[in-house]
Amino acid sequence: MHRKALCIVSAVALYVLLVGAGMASAQPVSIQTVLVGNPGNAADPATGFGSVAYSYNIGEFDVTAGQYTVFLNAVASTSDPYGLYNWSDMSTASAGIWACGITQSGSPGSYTYITTRNPNYPVAGVTWGDAARFCNWLTNNQPSGAEGNGTTETGSYTLNGATSIAALTAITRNANADYVIPTGNEWYKAAYYNPSSSSYYLYPTQSNSQPSNVLSATGTNNANYDNNGYSDPTNDLTAVGAFGSSPSAYGTYDQGGDMMQWNESIFDFGPQGVGSYRGLRGGAWCSNVDYLRSGFFYSGTPTDDSYYIGFRVAQVPEPASLGIFALSLSGMSLRRRRMRA
Repeated sequence: MHRKALCIVSAVALYVLLVGAGMASAQPVSIQTVLVGNPGNAADPATGFGSVAYSYNIGEFDVTAGQYTVFLNAVASTSDPYGLYNWSDMSTASAGIWACGITQSGSPGSYTYITTRNPNYPVAGVTWGDAARFCNWLTNNQPSGAEGNGTTETGSYTLNGATSIAALTAITRNANADYVIPTGNEWYKAAYYNPSSSSYYLYPTQSNSQPSNVLSATGTNNANYDNNGYSDPTNDLTAVGAFGSSPSAYGTYDQGGDMMQWNESIFDFGPQGVGSYRGLRGGAWCSNVDYLRSGFFYSGTPTDDSYYIGFRVAQVPEPASLGIFALSLSGMSLRRRRMRA
């Protein structure tokens, strides 16, 4: 399917955010994950995606605005050299109700970040590099300190100050990675795979039928997208897990609609040159139903940010565990665009 332009209009409380009189404090971020098992599953014959050789965990929900605010207060209170805060897309003062609602106050050397909307809205306005730095911070046990080694630049990814398209597309997972941006296959399997029949659904709501966009906690095939009207015309965004009876087969929420999500896939096309684009999946509150389908591929340069781009994280097994799994297999008998794995 050809690339389309998104329309240009833009659970569970996983932690507690306390806001008062110009100051914010928070408990450590807790990422709730679900297990994606059935290792060694076959890829979706319709797309070639979805085969993963190992079991892994993936975020039950998108990373939220509140969680990202805790991250900003931990590493970007003195300065923000890598632009982890994006005023134009995160602040309601700039983007209005399209924004996830994160505000920066103070001055260089003493910044404070708070959420001004529902902290359980998915974070938006993040680049692929921002997502990688958040994963590093989680992997490093959520330290407080300036953006650099031991906080944002080392961990699951060795970034070393990478901010350009070329530098960010050259980044790969480290061998000791813990929290990561999902690969295209990891994201796809969690969204569309049906382990009971070893097949794939068309939509990430355990359905081959188009979901309704009615905001419902009980509807079994519902998602936040534009179907000649928004699911929530007042707020645009919906809190993570708001469609509580429409999970994927593995129990993830909002892999269709609400916010497009980064993955690690690298695509080769466009004016930026070969291998200059990272994968985006799932559609957003302002996109049509096509974006939710398993066969729809979208991408952006890793420096792109927008009010409709967010992410979720995954946790991968230790390298030793992968080796044991490979040995066990050896003992058994047994587009859209060109993409570089």
